[in-house]
Amino acid sequence: MSLPHPETDQITLPNVLAALGDDTRLAIIGCLARCDASGGLVCGQFSGLTSKTNLTYHVAKLREAGVINVRPEGTKRRVTLRRDDLDQRFPGFLDSVIATAIDLPAVETTMRELESTTEPGSA
Repeated sequence: MSLPHPETDQITLPNVLAALGDDTRLAIIGCLARCDASGGLVCGQFSGLTSKTNLTYHVAKLREAGVINVRPEGTKRRVTLRRDDLDQRFPGFLDSVIATAIDLPAVETTMRELESTTEPGSA
């Protein structure tokens, strides 16, 4: 079952700014930016940022604003940035957001947790 996402031309700056006006959502963007080449992250990998209920809320806000794409994969949901769509609508904007979000303390902590669970020999 596919989740609703706005079409590229339906992404509006007020909605994007509102979605990014929260520290947890900025941290989600920072984590995604750091993992962009690997195909995004699954929702459970953001568990260090907030509770599962809050995470669901924050991911929905970002999806509804057109900032991220959420794709079901079995029992998980893969989250990726809509970089191309945002660059088309607002050239350079996402790069400015990422430059700030990528080094947030919550992003650093989450990335360390991800690295420790993906290292060879870690369980």
